[in-house]
Amino acid sequence: MKPRQRGADLRQQPWWSSHALLLFPITLILVITVVDLRSPENIHLGPALVIAPALTPSFAGPRTTGLVGALAVAAQTLIGVYHGGLATSNHIVQIVTLTVLSVMLVVYSAVRERRQAQLAQVRTVAEAAQHVLMWPLPEHIGPLRIASLYLAAEDEAQIGGDLYAATLCDGAVRVLIGDVRGKGLPAIGEAALLLGAFRESAHRHHPLVDLASALDQSISRYAAELETPEEAGERFATALLVEIPDQDPVTRMTSCGHPPPLLLSPGHAVTVPSLHPSPPLGVHAPTDHTLDVFSFEPGDTLLLYTDGVVEARDAQGRFYPLAERVARWTDDSPEALMHHVRRDLLAHAGGRLDDDAALIALHRTAVDERRHHGRTTGADVLRHSAG
Repeated sequence: MKPRQRGADLRQQPWWSSHALLLFPITLILVITVVDLRSPENIHLGPALVIAPALTPSFAGPRTTGLVGALAVAAQTLIGVYHGGLATSNHIVQIVTLTVLSVMLVVYSAVRERRQAQLAQVRTVAEAAQHVLMWPLPEHIGPLRIASLYLAAEDEAQIGGDLYAATLCDGAVRVLIGDVRGKGLPAIGEAALLLGAFRESAHRHHPLVDLASALDQSISRYAAELETPEEAGERFATALLVEIPDQDPVTRMTSCGHPPPLLLSPGHAVTVPSLHPSPPLGVHAPTDHTLDVFSFEPGDTLLLYTDGVVEARDAQGRFYPLAERVARWTDDSPEALMHHVRRDLLAHAGGRLDDDAALIALHRTAVDERRHHGRTTGADVLRHSAG
């Protein structure tokens, strides 16, 4: 759990757990008071009462903190009365000091609670916006079973500069995976542009190379309008376009500077298709996109990924060996494959990535399995995305 979330999570826990935690400062006040009353007059434990209200804001709000502070002040007053009376200057100073500290802790707790509420609201809005931008992929679409994984580099982001999308188009499934320059929240704007252009153009351009050209024009137009002179040539995106026909056991690909996918076949076989990549989208260079066609049989899994996966380093600076690791899991389902890769990748990188990372597993199902699940229509995809 992230440290900055612990306070809010503690206050949202069941009432019995909060009450159990409240027993600790109350018990502490009782113990300190009893021990002080039974101790000789030259031993003063009263100042230790401040520990109780100081601990309370870690699991409770301002009201409970104020209550514990009031109990601590009452206990200090009782100690003063028992040891010489309230006219003693030492006891007066202790009571006043404890009161001031308790009030300051209440104010601190109230300010922190308000800021945490504001942060929670901002997080909710950000998560909703990111969910709208990156539609969840359906589990079944056309001849495919799909599972995806997204690991954002920014702590407060669910997505960043990496992106993916899938859509049905003329008897085939078209899939986009891409990586815009930059990472985390600052790259979301360009990722949104590329996703919107893909969803709009995927149904209009039949050849895959024409779709790549349309996306290139969109990114170039966006860069020309928004980039500053200092950013000239710095706004671009790599992308891999994949088209998988419903009937033909092949996959068609057009790469725009993106890493090639891995083809996983039963029996721990992993191959890397040899692509002819063109420059990234938006580099303002004359581009001839190439269509590469490869066999994609039922039972095979096509693993698409961004460079944040293979460029993740361990403590010795070694890159993550994706092809070597996934060879263990070629016979697993797409969901299990993503689970294994996520756990293994984070373990390799020490629990945190320096760049956004995205993966998609596309498993071509057999005809009888497709009949069992039913065919996915465009309306099904929209309903899944809206949900």
